[in-house]
Amino acid sequence: MATDPYETLGVSRTATQDEIRTAFRKIAKKNHPDLNPGDTAAEDRFKAANTANEILSEPERRAKFDRGEIDAAGQERQAQRPDRQYYRDFAQGQGGARYGAAGLDPDDLGDIFGEYFSSREPGGSRPRKGADRRYRLEVPFLSAINGATERLTLPAGETVDVRIPAGIEDGQALRLRGKGDPGRNAGPDGDALIEVGIVPHKAFRRVGRNVELDLPVTLAEVVLGGKVPVPTPRGEVNLMVPAGSDAGARLRLRGRGVAEAGSTAAGDMFVTLALVAGPRDEALETALREWQERHSDFDPREALRRSA
Repeated sequence: MATDPYETLGVSRTATQDEIRTAFRKIAKKNHPDLNPGDTAAEDRFKAANTANEILSEPERRAKFDRGEIDAAGQERQAQRPDRQYYRDFAQGQGGARYGAAGLDPDDLGDIFGEYFSSREPGGSRPRKGADRRYRLEVPFLSAINGATERLTLPAGETVDVRIPAGIEDGQALRLRGKGDPGRNAGPDGDALIEVGIVPHKAFRRVGRNVELDLPVTLAEVVLGGKVPVPTPRGEVNLMVPAGSDAGARLRLRGRGVAEAGSTAAGDMFVTLALVAGPRDEALETALREWQERHSDFDPREALRRSA
């Protein structure tokens, strides 16, 4: 484990506050204990990154670290200045004398005890942002494809409306600012981080930015061809089925898939023809027997036999 906050966050000593913030968020997102239950190594990395961020995100504490006045844990170092004695120095003086103040300026004594006690006060008196809270929201398939507003009920009973952007993927997280734990010392409230789970659809399947559908068709529709109504995530359209299509044929509807975030362009929809025999019909059966006699030399599995 790195003992330098710059090394812990993987940034240079000249890194800007934005670079420090980005590096910390990247590590925190990957190693947060809520996302890695039971993984002590990930928890240690998260804690180390949090400590490093607390030091480097505050200009005054960062300057103290750069001057060697505090260590990587944010604790005061001993013998920081040759012209000033520190608490540990005079508390354990020569000859066993303890808590002696000989040779120590009264103003220094006040500074020392002020620093000593404030360093042990959780968070000190500086404003601290409240902790973030994590939730999971199950979203209907079509809401994730087209975008929608879904309602989330928080543990305390409060309900919030969550805007679901079109094209969001399963497992992605949304942030609701100010919906986490209250801040301390007038600091801002934490955020609600909402992991989105997409409920599978009975008919549609998502593959990347495309949508797939098995479309039931009749024998007449695949033999004769023609326009067949097809449901899509954004409403019904007509699909032209070529005459003589085989069961299992895969047809494309351009632009009927998943919209890309921030863009009007969308993926495609692929329709697989699924033949449905329908009710028994004597006339149809007679016609098929006659067709079979006329084409007795036709073998639909010839190519399969050659490849076996």
